[in-house]
Amino acid sequence: MLSSLKNIVRVADLRNKVLFTLLVIAIYQLGANIPVPGVNLHNIEKITNASKGSGILGFLNLFSGGALARAAVLGLGIMPYITSSIIIQLLTTVIPKFTEWRDQGAVGQRKLTQATRYLTVSLALMQSSGLVFLLHSGELTGTGVKLITTFTPPRVLFIILTFTAGTAFVMWLGELITQRGIGQGMSIIIFANVVATLPLDVDLIKADKSWGGLIIIGIVCVALLVAIVFMELGQRRIPVTFARRVQGRRMYGGQSTYIPLKVNQAGVIPIIFASSLLYIPVLVATVLPWAGVRVWIQANLVNPTGGVYLFLYGLFIVAFTFFYVQVSFDPVQQADQIRKQGGYIPGIRPGPPTEMYLSKILNRITLPGSLFLAFVALTPSAILAAWHVIGIPFFGTTLLISVGVALQTNQQINSQLTMRNYEGYLT
Repeated sequence: MLSSLKNIVRVADLRNKVLFTLLVIAIYQLGANIPVPGVNLHNIEKITNASKGSGILGFLNLFSGGALARAAVLGLGIMPYITSSIIIQLLTTVIPKFTEWRDQGAVGQRKLTQATRYLTVSLALMQSSGLVFLLHSGELTGTGVKLITTFTPPRVLFIILTFTAGTAFVMWLGELITQRGIGQGMSIIIFANVVATLPLDVDLIKADKSWGGLIIIGIVCVALLVAIVFMELGQRRIPVTFARRVQGRRMYGGQSTYIPLKVNQAGVIPIIFASSLLYIPVLVATVLPWAGVRVWIQANLVNPTGGVYLFLYGLFIVAFTFFYVQVSFDPVQQADQIRKQGGYIPGIRPGPPTEMYLSKILNRITLPGSLFLAFVALTPSAILAAWHVIGIPFFGTTLLISVGVALQTNQQINSQLTMRNYEGYLT
């Protein structure tokens, strides 16, 4: 690890990319601490304390690095872009035009990226509109604390446009990191946000359970870290052999490669799906006319450490893992692509038999991957809930994101060092 850091400093191009990434993160953190003009600054501290255990605000606040609770310019963070990316990716399987763009290569990818940007701005406009009304009503955390006390049309419109512009700015920063920095831009921003909350989480555990509780949680976290690394690096390699063909005086093909299928193929996307789905009833409950339904939702779905919430959370994570993997890795498309390139899986006939084989393998490795995601997401929450520590309900999600992005970035750094054939790294 130390030798890799030393080599990063020595390679000028890679060093500049790392410094540029850190600069962009610093700019983002600056924007995440500047409140939107027109909010009540005296009430920000109250809503920040309430957001630690809130089911609605806590998850959104996690992905914005606390900017949402501060009503910052970049309060919406990266969530609108993540949501639009997921929607566009799902629509590529049902909308023929999107499917055509996906198959066009780089040209089609640019079109899909542009559609994702437009959808991000639209979602940010809708979410910021709802957020402004929730900040005014005080129902976002259930405390009744209002961040927007002067509720006039010009001020509301200005705050909505500020939140939306902040989301567009975050999206631009993420793309800058991808193009000129190191790692995947949006993942790096999410990583910076969730890591920024770790010191406060550790301090909260120490304040509630002293050093003994902190040591026990530390042991659990180390065990989970080992499991996360093991599962993130685990993959099933499906061998593919390409037939030889002669063109003119040259012979092509004949080599063998493999398709790497990760055990955790979906990453943390199912967790985002599950959390977002569980927040919809909570938000809708504020306008439902049935008192009994509102009471049940408030009692079971608002608290992210409750038994009903944890059960539904784990169930949705498993279900969405299978759903997302089937959408992101289409066995029919993969089998057709292998056939068009003149390849085949040894012992498996091309066409439908290859599709069935890929589907079978995918389902077999997705099951342990989905159960692993649910286990890591729920275990810290269940332990902390048993200890009556409700201020950090998404500790498992934080670990998953932190380790996953760190491994991905480390692999990219190592690949760039390998491409440069740096002697100090290779030895």
